[in-house]
Amino acid sequence: MGLKKSFSKDKTKCTVTFTVSPEAAQGAKEINIAGDFNSWSSTITPMTKAPDGSFSVKLELDVNREYQFRYLLDNTRWENDWNADKYVPAPYSNADNSVVETYLKS
Repeated sequence: MGLKKSFSKDKTKCTVTFTVSPEAAQGAKEINIAGDFNSWSSTITPMTKAPDGSFSVKLELDVNREYQFRYLLDNTRWENDWNADKYVPAPYSNADNSVVETYLKS
């Protein structure tokens, strides 16, 4: 898993590429990402499966924020990103949420 970030020229947006490795996908047929950026919808942000079995999606997010998120594999199993910027306790379950930070480094 991994997060790749790039900032717009005007420094107002951060494009984040979320990737789930083939090992982390564990043979999943579909993966959706849910988080603060899509009102925790488990269906509106599907990830694209690559020939190697990995999944990815690019999202344009506002800068200088933190977004909590998780991956939903085959609509049955929630997973965190192994390389998230940090983890915070989830408010509605006995688990942690992954966090991506879009802070500009000075």
